[in-house]
Order: sequence, then C-alpha cells, then structure tokens
Amino acid sequence: MLNISKSVEGGKCTFQLEGRLDTVTAPEFEKELKDSLDGVTELVMDFQDLEYISSAGLRVLLSAQKVMTRQGSMKVIHVNETVMEVFEVTGFSDILTIE
Repeated sequence: MLNISKSVEGGKCTFQLEGRLDTVTAPEFEKELKDSLDGVTELVMDFQDLEYISSAGLRVLLSAQKVMTRQGSMKVIHVNETVMEVFEVTGFSDILTIE
C-alpha cells in the first residue's frame, strides 16, 4: 500500500510517499506525477515514510528525472537506509540528487 501526499507552492511540487512503491502502487504514483508536472520547475520527493521501492518504482523515478532535467530540478529527501541501499546497488544514487 502507498499513501501519496502532494503539496504545490508556485513552481515547486512536493510529494510525500508513505508505504511501498512497488509494481502494484507504481502506476498510481506515475499517473499522479504525470498529472502534476506541468509548469513545475522544482520537484521534491520526500521519502521519510517510504519503506520499500522496487524496480517499478525506480522506473517511475527515472522518467520523472528525465522530465525534470528538461524543465527544472528534482531532488529526493529523507531517504532511509533500506531505500538508499536500493539506490546504491542500482546506481540510482549517481543519477538522482539525494539530500
């Protein structure tokens, strides 16, 4: 299960994810992202309460990163050890801006 909270201030959009970003929940998050990125210049993903990310979740992050490279910036914040390990093993720690 995944809970998605979104807040928008001007050109900045912040997503807070809680739960698991996997093959079941990734399509929902991908749709929410696509519907939200028009006019956004700064995308922030807060993973403080994200417990798990699968390859399907990584794919969604990669497509968001491609869009944001063209129209602004994207960063991932509050990444826990479990998710950070996935980012490091997959090389995503080199692709994403993680704070």
